[in-house]
Amino acid sequence: MSSTLFRTKNVEQSIRDTEEPEHALKKTLSALDLTVFGVGVIIGTGIFVLTGKVAKQNAGPAVSLSFVVAGVVCALAALCYAEFASTVPVAGSAYTFSYATLGELPAWIIGWDLVLEFALGTAVVAVGWSGYIRSLLDNAGWHLPAHLGGREGAHGFGFDIFAAALVLVLTAILVLGMKLSARVTQLVVAIKVTVVLIVIVGGAFFVNSANYKPFVPKPEAVPPGSSLKAPLIQLMVGWAPSNFGLMGIFTAASVVFFAFIGFDIVATTAEETRNPQRDMPRGILGSLFICTALYVAVSIVVTGMERYSRLSVDAPLADAFKAIGHPWFAGVISFGAAVGLTTVCLILLLGQTRVFFAMSRDGLLPRFFSRVHPRFKTPHRPTILLGVVIAVVAGFTSLSELAELVNIGTLFAFIVVAIGVVILRRTRPDLHRTFRTPFVPVVPILSVCASLWLMLNLPAETWLRFAIWLVIGFVVYFVYGRSHSRVGRAEAPSTGGATGPPGADGA
Repeated sequence: MSSTLFRTKNVEQSIRDTEEPEHALKKTLSALDLTVFGVGVIIGTGIFVLTGKVAKQNAGPAVSLSFVVAGVVCALAALCYAEFASTVPVAGSAYTFSYATLGELPAWIIGWDLVLEFALGTAVVAVGWSGYIRSLLDNAGWHLPAHLGGREGAHGFGFDIFAAALVLVLTAILVLGMKLSARVTQLVVAIKVTVVLIVIVGGAFFVNSANYKPFVPKPEAVPPGSSLKAPLIQLMVGWAPSNFGLMGIFTAASVVFFAFIGFDIVATTAEETRNPQRDMPRGILGSLFICTALYVAVSIVVTGMERYSRLSVDAPLADAFKAIGHPWFAGVISFGAAVGLTTVCLILLLGQTRVFFAMSRDGLLPRFFSRVHPRFKTPHRPTILLGVVIAVVAGFTSLSELAELVNIGTLFAFIVVAIGVVILRRTRPDLHRTFRTPFVPVVPILSVCASLWLMLNLPAETWLRFAIWLVIGFVVYFVYGRSHSRVGRAEAPSTGGATGPPGADGA
């Protein structure tokens, strides 16, 4: 039985599957489109909110160094993603990479994990976007009824109509074609980056160098905790992180790391890229570099404008401009955040549908969902299904408690991809690679260690919820996926119904 769980699908077969007419996606994306997708999904409310919060509570002005550390950790994972996405240009990202290296069951688990990660991420972002829109409408004097803003009304019913509507509109855009999605994303990202640059340039004129002293404040111990909300590593070994000082920089890095989540979604569009061997590494690494530079610049400006100890936790950038007598910047920042979240939601939904599509094409999910639209050449069936489900979830639930599942899911995928790079180098040294992760296995090992460290710093309750979701995934696989796998069915005739040895390639 164990041999069937770790059967692999070779790279050549994965690529051949993309050429089947009824399952073929349209190739329209360029390196610029990929970079814009990456910037569009990475830059969200984190750049407007998280910077000040972490500066005040964890690192002080040295938060800029925390962004550098987090950027380096992400770069380690990005180098691994770039090699895989250019070598195996197939929709599915970490799921497809795992199928080619670790086997079917690990691939299923990572795909199941990504479905949860992107679904929750889309819903959470949609709810956040709705909050910004309601705030802007309130400022304009138009107040939405409580029961349509996600809060319970007089009859105990609440539905966030803006969050649901956003998801449905973006679903329609994704069905109509990848090029349209790319054009919408380019427009919105241009607006978002412009707002960020206005904040950086405008704020630079109000920087007071005295606010940078001390650049690294004296360390403060964090009291140990014992509840499920405490970091897992604290419950395991009693280690507790500290704020400020040198360790505070790394504590802050584990927090701001989550502002970088999203560059891995670029890999899910490999199958729709005109020249993935060349453009995938450019899109993944380019978007990460741009966002790291913007994050560092914003953190330097905000801690220079106002003393870190006085920064607002909820709206640090907006309040910093109010403190110096320029409140109109608050409106600009709110507008930029609201616009920016649109692309985050769009690209998260895009990533999820591509993973779902790839799993369906392999038979691990019903094959009904793997046929593309005859005109638009998009996976319209999973896009519509997932869009409607997420719209309903976003409308009825705030999901604040589940948001960290997005983080642990992403880090889990980072670890799997890094391990996969090392395995594929050993099992398929002959495979043509247009981009090679440097210093293998050192870089992948560092990526695994860094991702695991950040996972251990997540609350224990997040690990518990993650484990429950994975258990559900095991049940679905053994009830449906294992018996419907195309790789398993292809092997059956030649083995009398059994599957090959561990690591055997499927046709």
